[in-house]
Amino acid sequence: MSDVHARLRGVTRIYRGVGAQAPTHALGPVDLDLMRGEFLSVVGPSGCGKSTLLDVLAGLARPDGGTVEFEGRRVEGSVPDGVGVVFQEDSSFPWLTVRDNAGFALARAGMAARDIKDRVDATLAFMGLSRFADSYPAQLSGGMRQRLCIARTLVTRPRLLLLDEPFGALDQQTRLLMGDELLRLWRETGATVMLITHALDEAAMLSDRVAVMSARPGTLLDLVETDWPRDRDSRIVSEAGCGLVTARLWSTLREESRKSREAR
Repeated sequence: MSDVHARLRGVTRIYRGVGAQAPTHALGPVDLDLMRGEFLSVVGPSGCGKSTLLDVLAGLARPDGGTVEFEGRRVEGSVPDGVGVVFQEDSSFPWLTVRDNAGFALARAGMAARDIKDRVDATLAFMGLSRFADSYPAQLSGGMRQRLCIARTLVTRPRLLLLDEPFGALDQQTRLLMGDELLRLWRETGATVMLITHALDEAAMLSDRVAVMSARPGTLLDLVETDWPRDRDSRIVSEAGCGLVTARLWSTLREESRKSREAR
């Protein structure tokens, strides 16, 4: 990790009130650098602006203050080329097969059919979905459907992959296995990854660094470096060091989570 891949400086986001409702200061100011090729997780209390941070970085929302850059260029109101986003919600189309779901964005962009087939076949193989290429989403398990959602983004070959609670609906064992898949994807593609998660142990296991956010309006409280080897997997959760990282995250977040709960 030698250079900055994406940068936020003084970023704030305020949601306008409806009628007599007061505006909501959701985020910031936030300063954050994502280093090229790193795996960064973001944790914080519910409602602290984690997803808002991702939306602003992805170009899905405009900041009310500050600047956002990806690969040295300003992000202004649209998703930049090279950025892929995966959300928690199942975004697959139930009427399309796994193969057609995976190739949807490429077909919409006008890519030649042969090129789409080659890229989709490679991506489904990478995600372990080749056997299910002609199946429909309803025929897949929850974990497999989430792998399909990742495949739909991965097929576009993003250099920056943004994930918003992608495993939130899965059971703990499946989350650990999906974490292994995500780490393999990260290593083999070389993409920079930013993961939004509520699970502190998940953040501790997966990340090179963990950004800890305050209660709303979300600001950056801490950046925790894990010092894990790049070839890590879910077995690291059994090591004492992983528990220490998780404990540090909770030590910072305990009071912030209480504030967030009382503010509801």
